[in-house]
Amino acid sequence: MSHEKKLNELEATAICGNDISSSCLYVSALAIAYAGQYAWVALLLVGAVLFLFRKIYGEVVGALPLNGGAYNVLLNTTSKRNAALAACLTILSYMATAVISASEAMHYLHTLWHGLPIIGATLGLLGLFLALTILGISESAKVAVGIFLVHLTSLTLLVGATIWFLATNGIGTLSFNFAQPVPGGHLLTALFFGFSAAMLGISGFESSANFVEEQAPGVFGKTLRNMWVVVSFFNPVIAFLAVAALPLAEVGPNTETLLSYLGTKTGGRWLGTLISIDAVAVLSGAVLTSFVGVSGLMKRMTLDRILPQSFLKENKRKSNYLILIIFFLLCVSVLLITNGQLGPLSGVYTISFLSVMAFFALGNFLLKRKRPNLPRPVYAGIVTVAVALFSILLALYGNVRLHPDYLIVFLQYFLPAMVLVYVMLNRTAILNLTLAAIESFTEHSPRFSRIARLRIRRKLRQLHQQEFVFFTKGDNVSNLNKVMAYVVENEFTTRLKIVTMLQEGETFPQELMNDIRVLDRAYEQIEVEVVTMPGRFGPELIDRLSQEWNIPKNFMFIGSPGDRFPYQISELGGVRLII
Repeated sequence: MSHEKKLNELEATAICGNDISSSCLYVSALAIAYAGQYAWVALLLVGAVLFLFRKIYGEVVGALPLNGGAYNVLLNTTSKRNAALAACLTILSYMATAVISASEAMHYLHTLWHGLPIIGATLGLLGLFLALTILGISESAKVAVGIFLVHLTSLTLLVGATIWFLATNGIGTLSFNFAQPVPGGHLLTALFFGFSAAMLGISGFESSANFVEEQAPGVFGKTLRNMWVVVSFFNPVIAFLAVAALPLAEVGPNTETLLSYLGTKTGGRWLGTLISIDAVAVLSGAVLTSFVGVSGLMKRMTLDRILPQSFLKENKRKSNYLILIIFFLLCVSVLLITNGQLGPLSGVYTISFLSVMAFFALGNFLLKRKRPNLPRPVYAGIVTVAVALFSILLALYGNVRLHPDYLIVFLQYFLPAMVLVYVMLNRTAILNLTLAAIESFTEHSPRFSRIARLRIRRKLRQLHQQEFVFFTKGDNVSNLNKVMAYVVENEFTTRLKIVTMLQEGETFPQELMNDIRVLDRAYEQIEVEVVTMPGRFGPELIDRLSQEWNIPKNFMFIGSPGDRFPYQISELGGVRLII
């Protein structure tokens, strides 16, 4: 997608809407499994929670309109380590999205071609999108719009056909189902576990925040509203109609393809076939979104030196092929471990994306406390954020309580990812420790010791030589101390430029210079250079200095601007807020 041509409301809604609305194809079956005839109530509760998150996302992304979702929020309000935690959860969520969408797509295709080997076909579909993304093909807005409109039309036809079926055949099945015992033996228990499982129905709500920079002004909030309307209408309605038209005993055996089964029963084979074709298309679109989204996120993490720099290698098509191949291999492994079963896949999926949404709510709290002066078009009240966060944590607990074994599968991927990230974030300490160990234990091999020490010291020099920049306008010593502490804690560098823009006739405050000298001595591991220059701070200055000094914009910092700041944060090209 080009940054010059911004996405309009329909295009942006279609790209993220294909992701979240694809859950309509399987979430009803999951909710019915745990809440039975009251699944539609559980899905209505999910819609209410999503309504609260509309404001939470609107406030955070309105204040920090940069790509990256939860990772970006935490990176600009707290430490890089916390941001990396949210990023790992997001990657795991993308991985589960790709696998569950590909698997579900092949289950629906299996209804049309009964000889299809589902696991093999799922591997093939994942491999196809690996090849397409390596070739540089990303989702097209026009294709996304076409898939989205066909999907909404198919769901609308399904709803209409089922209502007509009930009108002509009566509601005997509905009465029969409501006469059955409630799963779990108690209505509140059924609703709690149904609500927890049904939270899968809002997965993908965070996707719009991952490409907000490509959207036209004012579009982001509309995408949140549109996604909320789609899932809050179709998910409860389809669940209710399924309970009204199908005996509950028929839902379980058709969990993976419930909607096409419902379409065949209520509208005939043509409708079941249409739903299956639609499902293959929209779920395949969700797979592509996962590959494109994870590529962008992992590239951003690599640029921030959270992941190995080798991940930045590109082919002739400018695709980061190592990122895509690693992501594909992770998807293949989780598919084989779960054997393509919807339950374990949805469990991993739900735990990861619920954790991401919880971090987003926490990021909202941090934004209120640490960046109170940032202008924002929407404000979510403290009670709103607290209720939303509590609901997410409750659903997270419910999913773990339902299937503790799914937590094990989740941890099998999450923990190694966090180990890798924390090794990368602490690699200077690890390299220094390794250097000390070599000097202690290789007294009898001086040649080996010398070569190893030279290599480690060369690597340390490479890490430390990267310069960072902090733009200031006469900050006090307290703020400058926070800057120094942030750089020492979060970055590998021994060099920091403190840049101040001076108007005609202005001079650099001597008191501030004295404060910087004191801090330079206090933080002896950082060499501070003070740079003064005439002019005005803005995007043009950032572009020029980034090129002249060969310093990426994401290694440039500013303090939190106030409501009179003349630029959008997104206009600064990724400059980070650190105080």
